[in-house]
Amino acid sequence: MTRPLPDPIVVPWTMKPLESAPVARLDHLDDGRMHLSIVHDVLHGVTPEMLRWWFRNMHGAMEIEGRAYPRYRVWHPLDHVEHEYVRNPPGGAGPGSIFHIHEVLGRNPAWRVDVLTDVTRLDVGGFAHRPRLHGIRGLVRMDYAFERVAGGTRYVNSMTIGAPVPPALRGVNAALLRVGFPEEKGRAWLKHNVEEVGNFEFFLPALYAAQK
Repeated sequence: MTRPLPDPIVVPWTMKPLESAPVARLDHLDDGRMHLSIVHDVLHGVTPEMLRWWFRNMHGAMEIEGRAYPRYRVWHPLDHVEHEYVRNPPGGAGPGSIFHIHEVLGRNPAWRVDVLTDVTRLDVGGFAHRPRLHGIRGLVRMDYAFERVAGGTRYVNSMTIGAPVPPALRGVNAALLRVGFPEEKGRAWLKHNVEEVGNFEFFLPALYAAQK
């Protein structure tokens, strides 16, 4: 049964706008796949090591103005519903893990994302996972890259949706996107992702320091 969208969490910061990202694009590839790409504003005070730690430790709680909330929900205080480590290898979250991700983009029930995703990379250079679209593997790629720069980290990520098919069969991807991830949902994802990544500046350095 789908869990209802919880009330927003009131946080003591303002989320970054979509326009803060130097690049936030939605493109359609020759084979009909949708490709979304973002180069985020530099994450000041955030290191690649912090990001690697975060994706291994999204469970648990953090305190916001005297009240404890699930860490995953604070990451996006409006849209996130829940996260679960369904499976991790013996060394902890990383390649081979399966995450359950549940979020509602823009708090619009039509743009719900409630999926299992297979982690293929997690290190100080980046994070990659493969969400299962309607339970089917191989139709969605999500890739993140972390680069240490002066004062913080440059965070670049992308999502590609659809099957790699000959251009003559691009109609297959067009039909898939209409049902599974229409363009308006893609644009909502761009905004959501700029907001959640931008939020790292406001909580992750202190959370990471407290856990070390």
